[in-house]
Amino acid sequence: MKNNASDLHLSANNQPIIRVSGDMKKVKADPLSSDEIRSMLYSVMSEDQRAVYEREMEIDLAISFGEKTRFRVNAFNTRQGAAAVFRTIPSEIPTMEDLDLPKTIRKFAELDKGLVLITGATGSGKSTTLAAIINHINMTKSKHILTIEDPVEFFHESQKSLINHREIGRDTKSFKSALRSALREDPDVILVGEMRDYETISLALTAAETGHLVLGTLHANSASKTVDRIIDVFPGSDKDMVRAMLSNSLEGVIAQTLLQRADGNGRIGAFEVLVGTNAVRNLIRENQVPQIFSMMQTGSRYGMITMEEYISNLVEQGVVTKEEGRTFMMKASDEGFEDVSKEEPTPQAQAEETSKDKAGYSF
Repeated sequence: MKNNASDLHLSANNQPIIRVSGDMKKVKADPLSSDEIRSMLYSVMSEDQRAVYEREMEIDLAISFGEKTRFRVNAFNTRQGAAAVFRTIPSEIPTMEDLDLPKTIRKFAELDKGLVLITGATGSGKSTTLAAIINHINMTKSKHILTIEDPVEFFHESQKSLINHREIGRDTKSFKSALRSALREDPDVILVGEMRDYETISLALTAAETGHLVLGTLHANSASKTVDRIIDVFPGSDKDMVRAMLSNSLEGVIAQTLLQRADGNGRIGAFEVLVGTNAVRNLIRENQVPQIFSMMQTGSRYGMITMEEYISNLVEQGVVTKEEGRTFMMKASDEGFEDVSKEEPTPQAQAEETSKDKAGYSF
């Protein structure tokens, strides 16, 4: 906490390591043995959690030390013994202004129904963005907000809204059982900590279709690939049905990452935003998902923006360096981040292509 680190890594026969502004740094300490790490972990686990860890060989949990120190913990085992990663959870709920979120995300928070998805790699700030959205609703609307998480990270106190947090393993057995139950609990907003499987995604789509605002996270590396990820979870015979459900309920997708600030003062979020316009819904319904990227390139009037354009803006403002922007985009391109349509590029896209420098990016 004193080093403003986001994570603490404990691994058998290694020194403790902290992650500061994205970089791993060794702590000046002796290497820890497997028994020492296991003893540390057991000191913060309940008896039930210890039993789960011993049986499953891994466990997710959240722990607190006082009011202002809270961590999400994953304890696991390696070939050399016990290991764990502690992720810092901010004690104060961030606002949208604190995070400098795009205005379109505020519009998503104002919705009464539909599906809004937040995607990105582990550690890209998805939970923090979700917390800001829930905080905005809690402060401005009279709603019943139900969160289903594994584990619960940000604890919100009810303000204008009533908030009920449910933690997998402690308050409910699974995401799917909690979602089934949720539809009978009179919620207005349902937060699904992670949409992992066929049944969870199916129930989330049903909830969104039946008049609830559903907020969820997925592991995908771009907004348009998120749509593919959802459809691919379903068997072939159900794909037409899920396309229809998704086209009816999808309001938006936010893909995000964190970049080093040019001044060295921490990291800043970079976002890609897809808005569920009628044109986007038609592309989903007609199985033309690869064309969504082109739609995003020309959809700025609806609040859409591609990751490249967002990072380009940060570079122009001097918030991140050109090198940081290019490094991320080159890595993301290798991982398939840019879901570039195989169709003929639009005139605007062709013009942008000719303006790009030798590195392949317009910044």
